[in-house]
Amino acid sequence: MSPAPQPLAIEPPARAVRALPPGAWQPLDLGEMWHYRELLWFLTLRDIRVRYKQTALGALWAVLQPALTMVVFSLVFGRLAGIPTDGGIPYPIFAFAALLPWQLFAHALTQSSGSLVQNERLITRVYFPRLIIPLASVASGVVDFAISFVVLIAMMPFFGLRPSAGLLALPVLVLMAVASALAVGVWLSAWNVQYRDVRYTIPFLTQIWLFATPVAYPSSLIPDRWRMLYGLNPMAGVVDGFRWALLGGARPPGLPLLVSAIAVGILLLGGLYYFRRMERTFADRI
Repeated sequence: MSPAPQPLAIEPPARAVRALPPGAWQPLDLGEMWHYRELLWFLTLRDIRVRYKQTALGALWAVLQPALTMVVFSLVFGRLAGIPTDGGIPYPIFAFAALLPWQLFAHALTQSSGSLVQNERLITRVYFPRLIIPLASVASGVVDFAISFVVLIAMMPFFGLRPSAGLLALPVLVLMAVASALAVGVWLSAWNVQYRDVRYTIPFLTQIWLFATPVAYPSSLIPDRWRMLYGLNPMAGVVDGFRWALLGGARPPGLPLLVSAIAVGILLLGGLYYFRRMERTFADRI
């Protein structure tokens, strides 16, 4: 007796799937950055080791750079030009307190702007959030800042100064300096992948930015009618905040610092979205 015939299974028609290219503007995926946090830590340590590998002085360079710049500024601007300081603060400590956040910003900006091109092999071989590369370059500069900061605290008693209560605001100011460097760095690093002559503009940009920031002079020399416009420079509020937090002052730079914080936020948010948009083309163009 033959088995009863089985009914034919009729499969439902397959649904057509339409593949669309990703939009021009992709949302920021900060959760993905957290997932790759170990890679960020590894790249940060690598940048620190490479910077001081086979150097005679090693981490001492983190102190020599701002210290030698302080000496030059003290001779040229303090003695020859006679630039005054707020509250009669000795010019060497006045300049050194401003050079700390500036050196952090300048180093992070220089390193992050060329970081994508320098990591060409890594980008073209494996996937990971490309933002980790400029972020690691910025984070590695915090180590130099910490070393120089200890030297500054040790110098203050020699000039008869003590840290004020504003010292509690320093973490916020350091974060703002790091955010400023990252904000400009993500723009320049993305542009540098497409236009390689961007790297030639970095030394010039950093030099002009230095004199547009109250490092060698107090911001009180800026006329009142230009203060709001001057505050659009993110590092202007950071430098003034550092001097107030470390050396004291009549009042904190409230409004200029607020304007600088808003400028940093807008610049960073726009840079992150632009970086996210261009990220998918890095491996092809680099």
